[in-house]
Amino acid sequence: MLSPPLSTADLRGKVVLVDFWTYTCINWLRTLAYVRGWAEKYEPHGLVVVGVHTPEFPFEKDVDNVSWSAKQMNVAYPIALDPDYAVWRAFANQYWPAAYIADGEGRIRHHQFGEGGYAESEMVIQWLLRENGSSDVPDDLVSGDAEGLEAQADWANLESPESYLGYEQGQNFASPGGAALDEARTYDVPEALRLNQWALGGDWTVERGASVLNEPGGRIAFRFHSRDVHLVLGPRVRDASVPFRVLVDGEPPAGDHGADVGEDGTGTVVRQRLYQLVRRRDGIGDATFEISFAESGVEAYVFTFG
Repeated sequence: MLSPPLSTADLRGKVVLVDFWTYTCINWLRTLAYVRGWAEKYEPHGLVVVGVHTPEFPFEKDVDNVSWSAKQMNVAYPIALDPDYAVWRAFANQYWPAAYIADGEGRIRHHQFGEGGYAESEMVIQWLLRENGSSDVPDDLVSGDAEGLEAQADWANLESPESYLGYEQGQNFASPGGAALDEARTYDVPEALRLNQWALGGDWTVERGASVLNEPGGRIAFRFHSRDVHLVLGPRVRDASVPFRVLVDGEPPAGDHGADVGEDGTGTVVRQRLYQLVRRRDGIGDATFEISFAESGVEAYVFTFG
């Protein structure tokens, strides 16, 4: 459900936080508990939070996808859809997430690129609200405690980078013979992968932005070192579903399963979104992740870790 549009009059004289996001971005998701908390806490004192949704992937331009994701994530503040990057360019922005805080006269007084800086950002909000005439602004800070996808990364054990599965940004691809661009090919997963290498098994087409499975039984392997494994996936055909199974070092994840996977490693791709596939509880070290698909028609975009 779309909210009424915000006008210039609605924002005049307000302290405004502009938050650039895209709904599959794990870095933004880990900031959401703070941004949501600030919106709820300071709205009575004159803060307006506006989320600017600028898509990274083509399916993130779909209004239904954004609306569904915002509802699932409990994003209740206004969202400006920016499918053509007009607002992004107006801010000369380059990051997901990025937060810009403007005072009551519309001047940007603070920005935060990427995760972190939560206490400083909130203290700036408090200061600008008081400067704007609010006399009862609380001085405590939002805790930001969160679970699931919004939980903070285990930075001490995070040794695997964001890894794209399309040829435009893909790196460390280890299937023998390399990738055939934009054409179907049968790939093999090598017997061993080095840390942060990935490989395809089965009949796939490696496209500019994603790897697309053409026949049932395909799999993706990744040698990783982190607590969490996420993968942006979607069905090729809208409203289709594709069953999958996850293994870690050749075994079902059991207690280390992610939110979108059972202890036996099974799950289903039903929407174009970020899937949490592994959350390790202890004993974090190098391990091999594998996901296999019982049906064709799945698109795999990017691994992220936490």
